[in-house]
Amino acid sequence: MLDMLKAKIRDIPDFPQKGIVFKDITPLLADPQAFNMVINLLADRYIGRHVDRIVGVEARGFILGAALAYKLNTGLILVRKPGKLPAETLQVAYELEYGVGQLEIHYDAMPPGSRVVLVDDLIATGGTTYAAISLIKKLQCEVVELAFLIELCALNGRKRLQDYKIFSLLQY
Repeated sequence: MLDMLKAKIRDIPDFPQKGIVFKDITPLLADPQAFNMVINLLADRYIGRHVDRIVGVEARGFILGAALAYKLNTGLILVRKPGKLPAETLQVAYELEYGVGQLEIHYDAMPPGSRVVLVDDLIATGGTTYAAISLIKKLQCEVVELAFLIELCALNGRKRLQDYKIFSLLQY
């Protein structure tokens, strides 16, 4: 089953810059059976675990997060790049594998004490996820688990995020 999902992910060399091998999930998303399988496997982990919100990280985390939030009958909170959210935000800067980035969340996105699962398509070094966690913590919310479709194990993101429960569906 997982091999079928892996077969739907293609490598794009030198994107977004030379030396990076991008894991393109768009073929998986285009396949109804594969996409449904991914969301069902993720949802099965969180049914009955008291999850108040799903937090999706821009941009592919929105796709997985929205489908998962729907399946779990909960809300979706967006973590976005600067200037994309219309109301007042909290911000954090962080380092990427290939540069520097910044993320934002609405300051009133969810009530303090909310239990959340943070969802993204991929964990590499953990920098983006760590930044998103810091925004969640600024809102005084609890991270139940970090959920990823793909984990690039050689980049050691799990080590950086060792204080959190991490689930990745596919490992490379």
